[in-house]
Amino acid sequence: MDRRLRYSVQAVLVLIIAGCSDYAGAAKSSKFRLPERFAGIDTTTDKNMNEVLMKYNPVNLGTGAPDFLPPTFVRSAMWNVSVSDDPAVNQYSNPDGHKKLQTAVARLYSDLINRDLDPNENVIITVGASEALYVTIQAHTNPGDEWILIEPAFTAYRSLVKMAGGVPKLVQLRPKKTRGKISSSDWVYERKEMARAFNRKTKGILINTPHNPTGKVFTKEELQFIADLAVKWNTLVVTDEVYEWLIYKPNKHVRIAGLPDMYERTITISSASKMFSVTGWRVGWLYGPSELLSNVRVVHFKLVFSDPTPSQIAVAAAMNNFRKDLDRPNSYLSSYLKELQSKRNDVVDVLEEIGMSPIVPEAGFFVMANWTALSWRARLQDERGAFLDVRFAKWLAKNVGVLGAPVSPFYNDVNDKNSGESYLRFCFIKKNKTLQEAAKLLLEWIQWQ
Repeated sequence: MDRRLRYSVQAVLVLIIAGCSDYAGAAKSSKFRLPERFAGIDTTTDKNMNEVLMKYNPVNLGTGAPDFLPPTFVRSAMWNVSVSDDPAVNQYSNPDGHKKLQTAVARLYSDLINRDLDPNENVIITVGASEALYVTIQAHTNPGDEWILIEPAFTAYRSLVKMAGGVPKLVQLRPKKTRGKISSSDWVYERKEMARAFNRKTKGILINTPHNPTGKVFTKEELQFIADLAVKWNTLVVTDEVYEWLIYKPNKHVRIAGLPDMYERTITISSASKMFSVTGWRVGWLYGPSELLSNVRVVHFKLVFSDPTPSQIAVAAAMNNFRKDLDRPNSYLSSYLKELQSKRNDVVDVLEEIGMSPIVPEAGFFVMANWTALSWRARLQDERGAFLDVRFAKWLAKNVGVLGAPVSPFYNDVNDKNSGESYLRFCFIKKNKTLQEAAKLLLEWIQWQ
């Protein structure tokens, strides 16, 4: 064969092989792309903030987890499990939950909602409140079903609805005032907007009270208005009440399941993470009517089969002690709330002193604060991010040494995110030493210029 012809044939073969390789690569890339039901689930902000946390090691007031030990009676409960001679504590528990914890949950909430809960029929133990939310939404959502979410909303809610094939319908909390001392109670939904969100496609509404990130405690009147709409349109109510015990006087927690005609359509979710400061134990629960929980059991069983047995037994023992101690004036809860309220007040004072406008929370352990009066002090142009709060949070962590959480991820649409980008969220469930270090860094920063 002529040498030039041979080279030409070889060149053509190389191009063909390269083309096939590119096609195969493209096909492979397309085949293994993230499924459409997960499209739009954004993890960019979380990833960016974690990178900043790992690289710059700021004082972390962004993550909602304590940096101190759980109470002694809770740790003792886990210690007793760890030294038990019973081999069953190290093996699978019943898929619905360990009998001891189901019973403890039923006893606690029967009194609180004035209804006898059957541990076997009305309680399911889950791997944290996150799993409880996941299985509840999955078990009650068909493609196209609408779920009403109240923004700003915990970032997982929208993702859970979309993963189940549902459609999020958004109702916003907005502040009644923007000047002076602002409380989380000043953040309210507009009744006409809430009423418009309900329709024949509505499967349910997901309520978070006490609320993250604002710290709002929904009033009985606010919940009753939602309850009336749920009855009118025959919808479910899923209520995430993980901050139910962390409420500051004179505010009181209202459980929507305890309102007239609401138990039959309500699934209530909570967890040990916030109750006992054990976010790593991964113990949550849900309670409600057996007719609604029968769907949840199917998904829960196939998803996890069983929850961590040692954690369940320890939480059951701690919960029984908690319930017996609840009405004492010097109970664990009353002492803990006094401590948290003091931390909250200190953080609010520091944020005000440096020029932010904090929203005083009625509950929980977050302070949301408007930071925009300080924007001139930060070189936001040096940071990447689609929203200003993300840029400011990154700049603050890198240059001042304090990390707060951006609030724009708590909103869905771009226009809505603009409502949130004026705020950062600061966590105060930290050691006093941690909060004092953060305060020192922030106060030194405003003296730079």
